[in-house]
Amino acid sequence: MTDAPNGAPQPQQQLKMSILAQFVRDMSFENAVALKGLQSAEVQPEMQVQVSLDARKRPAENQFEVITKFKITATNKATNTALYLLEVDYGGIFHIEGVPDDQMHPFLLIECPRQLFPFVRRIVSDVTRDGGFPPFNLDPVDFVGLYRAELARRAEAEKPADVPLS
Repeated sequence: MTDAPNGAPQPQQQLKMSILAQFVRDMSFENAVALKGLQSAEVQPEMQVQVSLDARKRPAENQFEVITKFKITATNKATNTALYLLEVDYGGIFHIEGVPDDQMHPFLLIECPRQLFPFVRRIVSDVTRDGGFPPFNLDPVDFVGLYRAELARRAEAEKPADVPLS
């Protein structure tokens, strides 16, 4: 709480967040096994998951669009050949009030993806199952860790390179 000009405490604005819409923006599933005709006994999947996030302000007041992007690659551990590739961009439109400007960026890239994650997890499970594989259940994603890693990566990229004096 901050003090008002008359010295009385000023109430802090209450956080309000609502999800106005959720949607699959883009999705692709490539099943390499179907093309090669492998038998299920020959398949030992090894999974690789890449996650990226994007957020932007929408023209409407207090509205933001957040996109979670998942790229899931399954390779056969025995032969190191591709089994499938699933890429899904899943988004949400959020109405957010009461978050200070200096905290909005982390809020959009941490809290909003947390709200979307269960839906993405279900889509990934259904698509992999419908693609002829055991359903793949994504492990929970550490969005705080992702955010911190991205900040560290950006800080490192902005460091001036050491230039030797001649």
